[in-house]
Amino acid sequence: MADPNAPQSQAATESKTQAPAQAPADATESFNEIFSQYERDRKRKKSEDGGKQLDGTVIVVTGESVLLDIGFKSEGILPLTAFAETPKPGDKLKVSVKGRDPEGYYELSLFKVEQPRDWSTLEKAFAEQTPIMGTVTGLIKGGFTVDVGVRAFMPGSRSGVREAAEMEKFVGQQIRCRIIKLDVADEDIVVDRRVLAEEEERLVKDQRFSEIREGDTVTGAVRSLTDYGAFVDLGGVDALLHVGEISWGRVNKSADVLSLGQQVEVRVLKIATEGGKKRISVGMKQLQAHPWDAMAEKYKAGERVRGTVTRVMDFGAFVELEPGIEGLIHVSEMSWAKKVRKASDMLKPGETVEAVILGVNAAERRISLGLKQTLGDPWADIGQKLKAGSVIDGTVTSLTKFGAFVQVTEGVEGMIHISEFSEKRINHPSEVVRVGQTVKALVVAVDPEKRLMKLSMKQLIPTGLDDYLAEHKEGDVVTGLLTEVSDGSGSVELGDGVRASCHILTQAVKEEPKAEANSDLSSLS
Repeated sequence: MADPNAPQSQAATESKTQAPAQAPADATESFNEIFSQYERDRKRKKSEDGGKQLDGTVIVVTGESVLLDIGFKSEGILPLTAFAETPKPGDKLKVSVKGRDPEGYYELSLFKVEQPRDWSTLEKAFAEQTPIMGTVTGLIKGGFTVDVGVRAFMPGSRSGVREAAEMEKFVGQQIRCRIIKLDVADEDIVVDRRVLAEEEERLVKDQRFSEIREGDTVTGAVRSLTDYGAFVDLGGVDALLHVGEISWGRVNKSADVLSLGQQVEVRVLKIATEGGKKRISVGMKQLQAHPWDAMAEKYKAGERVRGTVTRVMDFGAFVELEPGIEGLIHVSEMSWAKKVRKASDMLKPGETVEAVILGVNAAERRISLGLKQTLGDPWADIGQKLKAGSVIDGTVTSLTKFGAFVQVTEGVEGMIHISEFSEKRINHPSEVVRVGQTVKALVVAVDPEKRLMKLSMKQLIPTGLDDYLAEHKEGDVVTGLLTEVSDGSGSVELGDGVRASCHILTQAVKEEPKAEANSDLSSLS
């Protein structure tokens, strides 16, 4: 090996070959610098058949792999994903030996590889970027030593091996790799195994993507779980199974119904390309019958049902009656007594409620529910309980510029118009009453169908006539001022705001115009 500190001759400088493609950043570390503190490894015996292409015959095809007879004592094995079309027993294939797996099978490759024997072969492989075979001979700082006919360095980050235990087992294995740096003068070679694995994986993905179509039903294994869904391996490509596509019923987390490694059958919903990457969305529930297909005739308007609150929005709450069947309770259907502004003021997720079905729309798969209907309509018999002329005690619930609303009973409100507060003119109800105040009022009219009740306060206030009648009775002799005479009758003022009519004798009036008048109290006005 040349001294890295010695000046290089012009011939040596010209013998250096640059990479045709940009090498990874960690590949620029000099091979000589790493090996300056490392004694030479003894070279492991090269595989007798490594790199040679062999004739293999398919023996068995399983769900994951293909076994081949390659003329050795043990069979060779290839992953089924390496084939675009599934081979059949008896098919002949050209293969190369990569190494041995833990079970003793020879790991094979369909790619033709060459075991370099001299520098000219290495330079050609480097220039053409063709893969070569090598044997991992040692574990050193920063990576591995690899025998590719000469000694080469492979950075740990480009080996495809991460765990320390795996790195130790990696020594002695035969690998396919690509030369990413070659300096003949310094005998400095850097190889990359990971880049080939990534290319092969990309080829497998592209092949698999070309085979999958939207609407296909495929089988895969659950590779990872998240709160929003699961990733399913469809044989080299991952697909997202969103939590909302697992079941027609509500699923909170994918881990509640799925487990790692579980085999699932799914339907391909969408294949999209985003940012140069292809993404597949799949669903499980699409392979199950929709609950509405069997339940469309089960629910009828007017029936009472029980369910669990699943979601609460400002405008209402969704209630699951059974998996995949939800109904909506609108805020307007939650209470007779008060105006509900937000559904969360009445209901919480997870709460079990009883409701009445108000309507069923099978075409749109919607059910309208009512909560207040389970309590009975307070307006149904209010006409029998309160009639015009009844006096009630109620609480003022709200004020408007035209009047005040008063709660008469639970769920029933009446209104006092601004003109029904007092004989005096007022500009706003707040001049007479306030919210929360208990008032006494007279029921003027009730209309249960329109849910209207008119109330009055001023009609309960005693007048001058009430006071006069309380002090006088029929037969009493009273005194009044004759204010008007017409055709034998007259009008007499008996007090402030109290007037009466009476029959008079014209002659008596002439003789004594200011005499007392005998009045019939029934004629008072």
